[in-house]
Amino acid sequence: MQCFCKHKETDDLKVEGDVGADPIWCNICGYNFDIEEVPISEDLKEEVMRWAMMYGEWIDWNKDTLRPNGIELENRHNKLGEQLTEKVKKELGAKFKVSFSPSTSARLYSGLEF
Repeated sequence: MQCFCKHKETDDLKVEGDVGADPIWCNICGYNFDIEEVPISEDLKEEVMRWAMMYGEWIDWNKDTLRPNGIELENRHNKLGEQLTEKVKKELGAKFKVSFSPSTSARLYSGLEF
């Protein structure tokens, strides 16, 4: 898949949620892939995008504070992200290395240590 890496492509991907971004990234240069470029099934693309759109539901964006039960909400989001990463790995096969990058924003908002 083409990105900004030295050789203009990568086989090292990560699944990571972020506000306003598709959830598949180059794990080396940080390029954010358009989900349509990722060679996975349409069903999995939809499932991963639904998950990505839930990113930050633990934050009250108007008040810039953590919502009640924010850490639990983020933990559930991360658990689902791990499960989806396994599905992405399975569909992409051995040609790609795929890892999961969990969200830690709730801990940052709450002041907890990692």
